[in-house]
Amino acid sequence: MVKVGLATIYSDPQGRLGDQASRMLPVLTGIFAGLAINATVATHPQLLAHFTNTAIIRQAPLPQDGRAKIGRARKEAIELALQLDCPFILYCDGDRILHWAEYHPEELRQVVQQIGDSDFTVLGRTRRAFETHPRTMRDTEAIVNHVFKLVSGYDWDVTAAARGLSRPAIEAIVAGCFDEAFSTDVSWPLFLQQQGDFSFSYMATEGLEYETADKHRQEVTAAGGSAQWLAQLEQNPRAWARRLEMAQIEIAAMLPFQE
Repeated sequence: MVKVGLATIYSDPQGRLGDQASRMLPVLTGIFAGLAINATVATHPQLLAHFTNTAIIRQAPLPQDGRAKIGRARKEAIELALQLDCPFILYCDGDRILHWAEYHPEELRQVVQQIGDSDFTVLGRTRRAFETHPRTMRDTEAIVNHVFKLVSGYDWDVTAAARGLSRPAIEAIVAGCFDEAFSTDVSWPLFLQQQGDFSFSYMATEGLEYETADKHRQEVTAAGGSAQWLAQLEQNPRAWARRLEMAQIEIAAMLPFQE
């Protein structure tokens, strides 16, 4: 079986993910051959302490425009993962991988077993998993996915921020793809497609369902449950404005890759 490592990022100053990380660490180390974590210096020490003896950890300051520069953090994470003795790496945001490991561990194992089939595997969501997200995300990400299809020819859900990558794919991205925003969702696969030397595949997963409630349990309880909490998110005009801005950035990142 091909060895697959995990690359991820964390920025959790309040340590909201600490307990979940403690519970899920045995699951992650049982699935992955190595872990590489790129965390902000503000991340709570309790969270990182769980990984001290099992992961390569890098800490860096959070840029003032942190949301805009999340692509830089992701690229630094996969570059860090090159230190692992693994020919393939699964990249997934930190909160998402913990949720996936807790609620859909068998699916995660199966996905990891298939990562080695292609240089770049886009990990998207099933219809059910996609529908668990608030409308602010569903409606705007559907637009991004549609434009990605127009540019790439692939009818994929590309906005779940999870990818399988071969070492050559990582090396190419690190050397030549300079996108530092969250639009790496689209720029990484389009950049590799433009190079013409990489194979691609796609898997729709259940485990990439909406995970944010995991670290907001008190807020969910105060709202009266998950449905009520999601409704509050969907009724916030600022949340719509933020998600529309993010979609615009992702679409703009695709325009240079038009034929």
